[in-house]
Amino acid sequence: MIEGKELEEEVEKAILVCAILGKKRSEAEEHLAELELLAHTAKISCMAQVTQEREKIDPATYLGSGKIEEIAVLADQLEAELLLFDDELSPSQGRNIEKITKKRVQDRTGLILDIFAKRAHTREAKLQVELARVEYLLPRLTGMWSHFTRQKGGVGLKGDGETQLEMDRRMTKTRISELKKEIEKLGDQREIRRRSREKYFRVSLVGYTNAGKSTLLNALTDAGTYTEDQLFATLDSTTRRIPRSEVLLADTVGFIRKLPHTLVASFRSTLSEIKEADLLLHVVDVSHPTFLDQMAITDTVLNEIGAGDIPAILVLNKSDRLPDCIVGKLQRRFPEGVFLSAKEKKGTKELVEKIREMAELPIETAKIPFGSEKQLADFYKLGRVLDVRYGEEFIEVDFRRLRSKSSKA
Repeated sequence: MIEGKELEEEVEKAILVCAILGKKRSEAEEHLAELELLAHTAKISCMAQVTQEREKIDPATYLGSGKIEEIAVLADQLEAELLLFDDELSPSQGRNIEKITKKRVQDRTGLILDIFAKRAHTREAKLQVELARVEYLLPRLTGMWSHFTRQKGGVGLKGDGETQLEMDRRMTKTRISELKKEIEKLGDQREIRRRSREKYFRVSLVGYTNAGKSTLLNALTDAGTYTEDQLFATLDSTTRRIPRSEVLLADTVGFIRKLPHTLVASFRSTLSEIKEADLLLHVVDVSHPTFLDQMAITDTVLNEIGAGDIPAILVLNKSDRLPDCIVGKLQRRFPEGVFLSAKEKKGTKELVEKIREMAELPIETAKIPFGSEKQLADFYKLGRVLDVRYGEEFIEVDFRRLRSKSSKA
């Protein structure tokens, strides 16, 4: 269990629960360790961890009902009022577990959404998180008003509970529609800002949460962004110019395994900054025992949002925490990677030189005859299209031909 002064502020006690489905126990323990970090971030004290090896998830109670009853007894003994599940629970699973245990139940998705809600500061981030939360809540409204349904009823009549449930659903759907419109409006404003930056070479920091992206942004630009050794220390995108260059560097929200799909969808406008980048800096906490898995998860999310083919530089951060012999082995494995310590500002000069090398690629101009407009798509594949002008006989395209993704080890 995590210990420290911060636990003195944590008022809610929880038991962590995880099913082991054909995966190694060590993998399940890693998932639980990350869930505990999420809980710690949310000021929740973790009293115990419970696992069960299963061939498949119980559709009614996630784990077997007997195991859930054991957890209820353990929760009473430890005075834990919250049960945290590592996987997303269906609405019926959550209700059934609460009925058996008489404890509050929350899954990994709900916990991440709560953390995002607390960490969002800008108007856009707050709207995006609220959208994700209400979309998550909508299918879970059933049963919230069941205690009213027994009070009224009859032929041709609806109980108060059913009426309240219908009202809640309607209000929630209305709110979802309003939020999407507001986010779309802010997205239009973001597009205007994006166009004003087209003359710059745009670089986005991507990577697993707590890999050190914000610290690296500060090291390269003196941005003064908030940093903390915790998951999702910052959500709001920050863009700064690298001194003495025409390069803009943008920090983005960190990724995590089992990232809720509602969050990915809601943050699509923010994540679009990644898609519009000329270059990605894939920041990795190389001192983390499962950094290879974290790299793979980041690559998966990048592919999901359509940014998997953007050229990238692999940045192996926190290498100062490793013995020289281990760093040497990793350098042989990732010869194109940049090993550095963003916190100590060691190795950052080499990274800036690599970025500048990429940014100094010349801008080319090509002419496309009318009737061959389909060729325009080829230039978007070659690199970053900066301007398109339609003349009387030709379409002129200004573009920067980017290097291939070979910079990413």
